[in-house]
Amino acid sequence: MPENILVVDDDPDIARYVEVNLRSAGYEVSVASDGEQALDRAFDIRPDLVLLDVMMPRIDGFEVAQRLRRDPRTTNTSIIMLTAKALSSDKVLGLTAGADDYIIKPFDPIELLARVKGVLRRKKEMMNLSPLTGLPGNIRIQDEIQRRVEDHRPFALIYADLDNFKAYNDHYGFQRGDRVIRAAARVLQDATDEFAGADGFVGHVGGDDFVAVLPPEIAEEAAKAICERFDREIQGHYDRDDLERGYVEVEDRKQNLQRFPLVSISIGIATTATRRFSHPGEAVDIATEMKRFAKQQIGSSYAIDRRHVDAE
Repeated sequence: MPENILVVDDDPDIARYVEVNLRSAGYEVSVASDGEQALDRAFDIRPDLVLLDVMMPRIDGFEVAQRLRRDPRTTNTSIIMLTAKALSSDKVLGLTAGADDYIIKPFDPIELLARVKGVLRRKKEMMNLSPLTGLPGNIRIQDEIQRRVEDHRPFALIYADLDNFKAYNDHYGFQRGDRVIRAAARVLQDATDEFAGADGFVGHVGGDDFVAVLPPEIAEEAAKAICERFDREIQGHYDRDDLERGYVEVEDRKQNLQRFPLVSISIGIATTATRRFSHPGEAVDIATEMKRFAKQQIGSSYAIDRRHVDAE
């Protein structure tokens, strides 16, 4: 999937020039003409990179960069500042505001593409993104939970994985299995966006395991929505005959046919509403324990830790 780049410049000729060159290089490109529009578009499409002009009406590029960095939806978006000024003070301001790089106008296409490729490459290396889902991986997940623990911010940790997924993979093959993984990622991301907005976070631990972090007061409602939406989504990933039967048949090691129900999702929830966490691992352990309880139910389900533990 090509990277998505948001170009922000109030000069339509420059914006078009940049857009054409980036599209020719294979990138998906969106354009905004001022700072307010840039923030709206960035929060909506969550681009991989923002090419951001410094001098713009309403909100300048420095302020836009700072807001992008403060919002969880775009905190990991790469930013390259476009500036007509070669003053070192402007470069420092841009980098302080959160920019990853800067390009001085006028620039040629070769320099533009080189800077873009370099920033995007560094982003992938630093972000530890899952190549399958594009979601943050274990390092970013750990950092997200750690930050909330250290800041004493209330949060709920959702730990989710898929039931009967190995049987699905064996029956339909890895390509269709990967589509199910991506579908699960979309369900979690969409639900987290809807219920938590900028306060939510979704990561891909690996395989069919996912984590979401969101405010504790909406965690149970979000988990219920995830289960319901996943159950609807998964139906489109089965052949009609298997869907009507409600199971697939897969041979075990002794070549005996075993029946496996449709893939479902199990969710465990740990929350600061009932206990205090001093380390990310504590929250993960509780959420994992709750997930084991959820797996004892038939079909998609969730279990939330309701045991109150008084803080010392």
